[in-house]
Amino acid sequence: MSRRLAIIALFLLPQAALAQGRLISMTCAPPPVEPCRGGECVARPAQCGPALIRTSSNVKVGMADRVLRYEVSETFVNRSNRVAEADYVFPLPPGAAFEDLKLSINGELVSGETMSADKARGIYEEIVRRQRDPALVEWMGHGLLRTRIFPIQPGEEKKVVVRFQAVATREGDALRIDYRRGSDPNTTPQQPRPRGDDRLRGEQDSWTSFSLYYQPGNMYGEPYSPTHSLRTRREGRTQLVDARGSAPEVTILLPLINPNKAAMSVLTHAPDDTRGFALITITPPSAPRRTLPRDVTFVVDVSGSMRGTKIEQARKAGHALLSSLGERDRFRVIDFSTDVRSYRDGWVHATRANVRDALRYIDDLRADGSTNISGALDAALRGRVDDERLPLLVFITDGEPTVGERDPGRIAALASRLRGETRIFSIGVSADVNASLIEQLAVQGRGTAHYVRNDESVERTVSLLASRLTAPVLTNVRLRADGVRLSQVMPAGPIDVFAGQDLVVLARYDGSGNATIRLEGEAADGPLTWSTRARFADRDRGNAFVARLWAAQRIGWLAAEKRQHGGSAEIDQEIRTLGERYGIPTEFSSYLVVEPGMELPRRRDVAAQSVGRGQAASAPVTVTGAKSEQLAKRGAADAAAPSMAATANERRFEDARLAAGQREAKSTAELDSDKGAGTRSVGNRLFRLEGGVWKDAALTPAHRTVRVKPFSALYFDLMKRVEQLGPVFALGERVIVAGKGVAIELAPDGLERLGERELNTLVRDW
Repeated sequence: MSRRLAIIALFLLPQAALAQGRLISMTCAPPPVEPCRGGECVARPAQCGPALIRTSSNVKVGMADRVLRYEVSETFVNRSNRVAEADYVFPLPPGAAFEDLKLSINGELVSGETMSADKARGIYEEIVRRQRDPALVEWMGHGLLRTRIFPIQPGEEKKVVVRFQAVATREGDALRIDYRRGSDPNTTPQQPRPRGDDRLRGEQDSWTSFSLYYQPGNMYGEPYSPTHSLRTRREGRTQLVDARGSAPEVTILLPLINPNKAAMSVLTHAPDDTRGFALITITPPSAPRRTLPRDVTFVVDVSGSMRGTKIEQARKAGHALLSSLGERDRFRVIDFSTDVRSYRDGWVHATRANVRDALRYIDDLRADGSTNISGALDAALRGRVDDERLPLLVFITDGEPTVGERDPGRIAALASRLRGETRIFSIGVSADVNASLIEQLAVQGRGTAHYVRNDESVERTVSLLASRLTAPVLTNVRLRADGVRLSQVMPAGPIDVFAGQDLVVLARYDGSGNATIRLEGEAADGPLTWSTRARFADRDRGNAFVARLWAAQRIGWLAAEKRQHGGSAEIDQEIRTLGERYGIPTEFSSYLVVEPGMELPRRRDVAAQSVGRGQAASAPVTVTGAKSEQLAKRGAADAAAPSMAATANERRFEDARLAAGQREAKSTAELDSDKGAGTRSVGNRLFRLEGGVWKDAALTPAHRTVRVKPFSALYFDLMKRVEQLGPVFALGERVIVAGKGVAIELAPDGLERLGERELNTLVRDW
């Protein structure tokens, strides 16, 4: 029978920490029958198995005038052969009160009980103790909505819909929308599902979705997420944003744009007393007064190795690039093989007639001859540059230099010396290309490097690149701060801002409190400064994704530095440490999906060659449960068998491709897209599954270890004292997590209690 829920006041959230609901099964199988031994019969407890399985969880968030209307729709099915009874629990954000909170089960409104965080914590502890369910511990400290669902027949499906409202918070010049779905209750942490098991694929991989919809109007910019990849589309007057990714927390920033001023927002993460991490997003004005015209040079390899599909793709890439030109732009087309040729002499204005004629020239290109890279770059970079234009060069090749200067290091140096203000965007096609040369041309040329496999589209790469590089708003931009000190800023060096494209800057910071962030650069009308006030936290364990994004970009830049100048013990150690701590693939850690106990041979020829030096390093393969992009297509068997190992060229190509992606990473979804069952990221911590135990990658022999029994009084006391332990303990009953001076290990034979003095010492040392 339907009963209306109580109406509670509208709430404000400092940061929405919302989560999906959960069915807690109250149906238990009869206890197993055991024979009595020695006249003594020992009764075993009833077995409460996971009879109720979630099959979908879909979240829709509508926004109007900063009010967020959440609708969480979830379906559950009874997979057992008995009638099931369950409690549905839904965690409430800290300090939250609700207006128009509705719980609908199969279309009928039912009554539910709402309770405070303190009361809810006791309920959670009771459930965790009774069902030994670690996945619930990360919800402790939240409020709770609870209602009974009964009966659920064998094979029957129940649909639950929870609706509530919230107010979107401001983060500088952006609105912030959050949702937390918590740990997947269908996955047993100690026994990860094999990747080939399709039986549960729908329930564990594709069962959840998150969508935001709103009326776009003129006040909102393009949404950005540091946690997920976003797909936006229009349906009539409504803008829909779908978030895709595996991270348990969804965060979306929606810029509030101004016709004449950039929208800027700052997210900080300061987990301890060391330097903090900052993510700064800049959305250009919606209607800048003027944008800079461009001088665009398209340089394409037409040597014999480009025959067939490659030359067809190169022609389509040229079409994509020239089609992006505006009438204020100028262009050149340079093609090279043994000799260097060009479409007309000098710059050509991008009129419709000129572009059509140039496209015909590109369509007539034929592949033949050798590869004169130095000659092509010399022709493209020499000549006078107009100070009132932004010079861009897009360079495509598929091979090593075979004519003219053949030393890649000297070619990169030549390009660096000649380029002036030209930004170089280099594209390497196939593993036969000199990957380090492609990388150094882009890194030194303040552009981006792109690596396209034989089975991938060059046209798509150039199309995406061309769409990003239209309408320059601000060039030679530098970031400055008053009130805090920024260091290790990523991307390094001066950067450019284009209309319609968010700029994402990551940095470490010293100091705390209110500060002024300024972006200074050159606009079409002269020097221009954008600024905003932001607060930099002294201690803030939220926004953990900021540290992972910074670490990924840092690794990508360090890898390029190493290939250019050769390795050093310091660079190697920093790459290795960042990769292990934040779960990011590096040349020192190949993240492969392998069977437990499989041992891989040492990697003899790690791709660490610097341009023109041929230097290489060797390192053991660190096997975790997730594959990296560079080995996604080769598979674990290829890596395990030396006779099937990839060539040195392929390894260099894939390592450079990986580093290029890391330098451009804007979302943790890009870092976790290939993560498998043997590794888990919890905040800034990486855990590896070794022998059934989730081990913190930061664990060292210097850590003093304290063993704690799961679900004991000490287990719950520690979660009350150390808030970040909840999500870690949610991994399961066998976990080792490292603090500053002490590690906590969950183990069946661990301590159940500690005196107050010992407990205080443990928390202090943590």
